[in-house]
Amino acid sequence: MTELPAQAVAVTRAFGHFVAVDGVDLAVRPGEVVGLLGANGAGKTTLIRLLLGLLRPSGGEIRLFGEPPSRHTRRRIGYVPQGLGLYDDLTVGENLAFSAAAFGEGPGAAALPAPLRRYGSTVVGALPLGVQRTAAFAEALAHRPDLLVLDEPTSGVDPLARARLWETVAGAAAAGTGVLVTTHYMDEAGECDRLVVMAAGRVVARGTAREITGDARISVVDAESWAAAFGALEAAGLPVALVGRTLRVPGAPPDAVRRALGDLPAAVTSAPATLEERFFELTLSSAKTEAPS
Repeated sequence: MTELPAQAVAVTRAFGHFVAVDGVDLAVRPGEVVGLLGANGAGKTTLIRLLLGLLRPSGGEIRLFGEPPSRHTRRRIGYVPQGLGLYDDLTVGENLAFSAAAFGEGPGAAALPAPLRRYGSTVVGALPLGVQRTAAFAEALAHRPDLLVLDEPTSGVDPLARARLWETVAGAAAAGTGVLVTTHYMDEAGECDRLVVMAAGRVVARGTAREITGDARISVVDAESWAAAFGALEAAGLPVALVGRTLRVPGAPPDAVRRALGDLPAAVTSAPATLEERFFELTLSSAKTEAPS
């Protein structure tokens, strides 16, 4: 049986009366990229801290490489947190050297990869965010981890830098590393082999992007005055987005949209939902369930 780099079984974590993670099951296999999606407050970062052994679960079980989290298992993990985990007052070279020493690696592990060589003697705090993220990736991968955990790794960087960072992720997975990554960019979800969608601390969907989208549909409004139609739908409390001159309304059937438009001249049809629209619908449905009656 293949050893799972990371596994959560019915894991719960409560902070007082607030349940941040509620009965979550998750597994990361060697060589696969698992995307963890969710709005702010969904429980993603708390779940990652549980998997890393930085928090203890209130219930359920966490396994890293088949055993409870420990200093031994954490040595096999590369981690890039939202805050990057770099020392701003050290140079790029000094950060990598420190990390290599902490993991017991030889001097060769601290060698700067080609994209960072020109920045080796520059303190991290003086570098652009994209370069800082590249350095954080290099540090996380230097000891050749079996599990790579990335918490919003491309937040705030330009599209080209995002593409290069995802190339790094793909390369690590191709070498057999299991990867768990959180992201709020739906286009990046397509880079993942599987997705796990969280809302209000629970898993509300899992599978490939196509499986999660499934046969979900949204309403499409083509109105003579998109601004008037937008205002009417918004006033009715319906989620609406403008795409070109067309309005797209996830989570509402065409008949409900027609009623909200009233006498406004408009054609209302149905279309397949995008992953982003399906994600919004799942999140909205969970929020309604959680709302007090």
